[in-house]
Amino acid sequence: MSAPFADALDPAGRRALETVLELLAAERASVSSVTEPPRAWQVHVDDSLSGLEVEPLASAARIADIGSGAGFPGLVLAVALPASRVELIESVGRKCDFMRRAIEAAGIENAEVVNARSEELAAGSGRERFDAVTARAVGRLSTLAELASPLLREGGALIAWKGRRDEEEELEVERAAAALAMEPEQILAVGSYAGSRHRHLHVMRKSGETPAGLPRRPGMAKKRPRGS
Repeated sequence: MSAPFADALDPAGRRALETVLELLAAERASVSSVTEPPRAWQVHVDDSLSGLEVEPLASAARIADIGSGAGFPGLVLAVALPASRVELIESVGRKCDFMRRAIEAAGIENAEVVNARSEELAAGSGRERFDAVTARAVGRLSTLAELASPLLREGGALIAWKGRRDEEEELEVERAAAALAMEPEQILAVGSYAGSRHRHLHVMRKSGETPAGLPRRPGMAKKRPRGS
């Protein structure tokens, strides 16, 4: 395991995540392109743990992981942060089924799967309820900022796992910041330790009340991103 994040997991936590990866390796439904346990530990677990470098995430009491897929980073963060509550938001049913089985098999008591679009959650019980929102390889920064804004309390943070930096994408989200009440705060390069050689963590802070009109209809943030 990569040195900077090794202390984030105690022996019980390591066993829990080994159970998750064993289930992933045996899974017949397509929930992840990387399933072989040693490689998956680096690509999924180490990569997810890199988010603990971000203080607003490490100290968050309630976390929403949007587009959770097979459960990364959400399941890993739930194991590493047992005092936090993590909601794994995923619209694809087979992926939700896998995460629920993984949670039960690994005994992860502080994680819950929500089979919905993030816009649906933000329009109802999830509105302005979270200290942090995470998203790993889900979409453009401006799209993620828009999806995160109505879920976050004021002062909460979005932590987005991205690959190689893209100047136009970063300019786009800067142009959208005021309209979304989401201010870019920090970009951390963690690629030498995480699952992607060019991995960067983008941190954005909720700077005010949720703007009127958010969330938009499901899919609109991706189809017509703000700031483009």
